[in-house]
Amino acid sequence: MFDWIDTYDDRTWQTTEEGTVSYALIGLGWWTIDVALPAINASDLGEVTVLVSSSAEKAERIAEEHGVARGIGYDEFHEGAASDQYDAVYIGTPNAFHLEYTETAAELDKAVLCEKPMERTVERAETLVETCEAADVPLMIAYRMHTDPAIQRARELIADGFLGEPVSVYGHNSQPLLEMIPDPNQWRLDPDRTGYGTSVMDLGIYSINTARFLLRREPVTVHSNMVSNHEAFADVPDECASSVFRFEDGVQMVSTSSQNAHNDTHLKITGTEGQIDLRPAFHGECSLHLSRGDVSVTVEHESFDAEAEMREEFDYFADRLLGGGEIYPDGRHGIRDMRIIEAVHESAERGEPVSIEE
Repeated sequence: MFDWIDTYDDRTWQTTEEGTVSYALIGLGWWTIDVALPAINASDLGEVTVLVSSSAEKAERIAEEHGVARGIGYDEFHEGAASDQYDAVYIGTPNAFHLEYTETAAELDKAVLCEKPMERTVERAETLVETCEAADVPLMIAYRMHTDPAIQRARELIADGFLGEPVSVYGHNSQPLLEMIPDPNQWRLDPDRTGYGTSVMDLGIYSINTARFLLRREPVTVHSNMVSNHEAFADVPDECASSVFRFEDGVQMVSTSSQNAHNDTHLKITGTEGQIDLRPAFHGECSLHLSRGDVSVTVEHESFDAEAEMREEFDYFADRLLGGGEIYPDGRHGIRDMRIIEAVHESAERGEPVSIEE
């Protein structure tokens, strides 16, 4: 175990150190500008050459401020403007618009890195994936935790038997959304733009997807409960949500999430012989707390924040494009999450456990 700690920062997925992927960033919200853009600028294999916004004037202004070659509007993007200046698109718009930008990217033969969750409904997510498959363009869903060094090392430990047999998982993700963005009309509270709801779609998915990644097991049933009390959450069912999942091989998982609570993230996996506790898990500097027998070890990364996680994500995507390697998580992986989220909401509405479709 202690030999493993020395390799904490290794990029076990990397296959090439040469080449550059040029990106068009679609949707210029705070995450794209404050996190994704600097992450690509700090990456080894990527560069930003085009910014795309609902306002061409805004895109041009931000492009000039950040030294990006071109800024264009959405209509120009759909018309193919500047398409010779980028290789791939990063889609950071609200969920309900992912499909239309993916369709245009596919028509332009551009690879797609699409933010999670990949769309607002299962049906639209399926269309999105089928569009990329028909055009033979690479598609990756932006689960940044997959390339976080702490998550990568946790996966290696689990594969090597550190836990023994996995028994249970507890995941939590919450944030005070209205303090972060003091606007009750924001898109995460609009079901037409966010999809099934707000807390599970935006936050709970971190626990669920990271558990899938770490365990390489799929949830097969779920029993959920949701509540929305604050007036700003009147149009979405899950101001707060909790779910109990049964995964393959009988592994049990409890997942809780809220968009109206203290900022906290946590993922704990317990096995027959050991425990891996990630906290904070999804926001902030992800740290590993390992326990097995009489030994407990805490492993911290000095400065691995969301921007650094995104840098790794973009370099992983570029590595796969440049080297032709298989992408994980691909579109089919993302559809599975959409079906899980749909089942979570169905269970809460029906008040009983439901099976999760394959």
